Amino acid sequence: MRVQKSFGAMAFLLALLVAGPLAAADKITVFAAASLTDALNTIDAAYTAKTGTAVTVSFASSSTLAKQIEAGAPAQVFLSADTKWMDYLDKKNLIEPGTRHDVLGNKLALIAPSDSSIGMLSIDRTLDWSHYLGADGHLAVGDPDHVPAGIYAKEALTNLGAWSLLQPRLARADDVRGALALVERGEAPLGIVYVTDARVSQKVKIAGVFPEQSHSPIVYPFAIVKGDASPAVQAYFRFLNSPDARTVFNRYGFSTP
Repeated sequence: MRVQKSFGAMAFLLALLVAGPLAAADKITVFAAASLTDALNTIDAAYTAKTGTAVTVSFASSSTLAKQIEAGAPAQVFLSADTKWMDYLDKKNLIEPGTRHDVLGNKLALIAPSDSSIGMLSIDRTLDWSHYLGADGHLAVGDPDHVPAGIYAKEALTNLGAWSLLQPRLARADDVRGALALVERGEAPLGIVYVTDARVSQKVKIAGVFPEQSHSPIVYPFAIVKGDASPAVQAYFRFLNSPDARTVFNRYGFSTP
């Protein structure tokens, strides 16, 4: 009987040793643009419930995440808010060949605090920005030097002839959700974020949508990071491109071309 118990204990211990690495392999680490926060959290919860695979996500500006991946951060999947930072990693041979796909689209919105007297505005060359910002107000944006939403905003404002006026009055945030927060707290009377960011907040309202021809198409490329194309990662990546995931992205306001 003692021999049987000892054998059973050894078998159980061996099973733990074998199962440990397998369980660890089924944990997915994702680096994702901040604007994907709500939609991706919903998708990942559904994926974990369906498969038992845990998904850990770091949300930040695409530029910040790309630099971290370049520095060796342990990301397995990268979801960028623009093609520039995916191109950056691709050129450095840090993206798994054949996995890059343009998955989502978005629109650029002008937002104001929900209790603001500002109504819907026509965003064109005639818009009186100084009037709506007031004497001391600032325009909240993701930093145009590196944040995709800010880069799109700079391009749109330049094409609308307003960049030189507004550049000194920018409140630059580390990512698009930071710009959203500045308007939510009333620290800026206006901000530029994605339509999807505005839709998840009860504290802001959309005061206008930028003409699509005023800036480059907003594209979200997804890819697997080089060296991390395990079966578990590939299964998760396929799920991100599945009809179920697209339905969630659509519900949060993303387009799925």
